[in-house]
Amino acid sequence: MRAVVRLVSAGAVAGLLAAGMVAAAPGAPAASAATAPAVQSHWAELANAVTGANLWSRSSVSERPMGSITKVMTAYLVIEAGSLNRVITVPNGIVAYDKTYDASTAGLVPGEKLTALQLLYAMLLPSGADAAYTLAYAYGGSRAGFLARMNAAAGKLGLSKTHFSDFSGLPDPGQYTTYSTARDLISLGRDAMRLPLLAKIVATRSYSVAAGSGHRAHTWKNGNLLLTRYPGAIGIKTGFTNAAGQCLLFEARRGTKTLIGVVLHSSSSITDPSAAVNDAIRMLNFGFSG
Repeated sequence: MRAVVRLVSAGAVAGLLAAGMVAAAPGAPAASAATAPAVQSHWAELANAVTGANLWSRSSVSERPMGSITKVMTAYLVIEAGSLNRVITVPNGIVAYDKTYDASTAGLVPGEKLTALQLLYAMLLPSGADAAYTLAYAYGGSRAGFLARMNAAAGKLGLSKTHFSDFSGLPDPGQYTTYSTARDLISLGRDAMRLPLLAKIVATRSYSVAAGSGHRAHTWKNGNLLLTRYPGAIGIKTGFTNAAGQCLLFEARRGTKTLIGVVLHSSSSITDPSAAVNDAIRMLNFGFSG
């Protein structure tokens, strides 16, 4: 790589970094601050994770659906409530819920008994809507009860343009009834990542539960491909619905700098999350090279 850098101008290197064609390593030459990252998302923001300072944004205060990024708030409330060793029985309601929306699941079966901590891994790694449903009813008492807590927390955290109508981010009752903005999601992500347990879970690539009394064996793999594709990536959550498109709330650390970003609707493809990951890489290269 060093030999290539000698043959091209600093501006060309900056362009490659911003385009995401190369990954900026710690100590690499800084790209021009004027070179904006070339991302597909029309609703995005990159910020300093410590200070919250906006480093780059695009339509970041427009309200948009965000799919399963919603589960960050669900996890935040569960962790804040505590009692994570409590054993919860997976309810029958997960079957119709998952089937109605063709939701991603953690493979849970009604009647299984798992701890709240295990269910957090089941929700955040494979984006299990069945786990989100189970946690929401256990901690909220009902769908309405947990949603009230979510929206109250949004108000308390200053997420003035965020509303939740489903604890998984699924289009219930409509495609746009759960929504946020890139800027609000940056704020939510910063608050969530201050919880050591949540930060640990979203950085975990795989988590296994051995078969035991009341439950089967499970292995859950993290669906956030940025963790394997970008050195320094430490979280946090993917998202998709037809209206939201491919979404990703992400965080990465290199040296003493930690960046957090989000992209909404990087692509409309349900089968290929690479567009959101590529957008995140371009934004992080931009941020770390400045």
